[in-house]
Amino acid sequence: MFPVARAALNLTARGIRQTAVRQAHRKHEPDFHDKHGNLVLIGGAVVFTSVWGYVLTQLGIEWGLSPVGRVTPKEWRQ
Repeated sequence: MFPVARAALNLTARGIRQTAVRQAHRKHEPDFHDKHGNLVLIGGAVVFTSVWGYVLTQLGIEWGLSPVGRVTPKEWRQ
């Protein structure tokens, strides 16, 4: 291996080790997502479900996707 490449790998590995040590010794304090993450997720699911429930039941959308009975064939011309 070339000396320059070996030195670059050594620096990269040293940086990764230092980052791992730094994070291991840091006291983990709960942030917003740790405190409120599940509550926000559940609230979003409730809002999503209620809005789509209203849309599907109250707006009068006709859900007939089949064209049977709606499409009439044209008269055949000879």
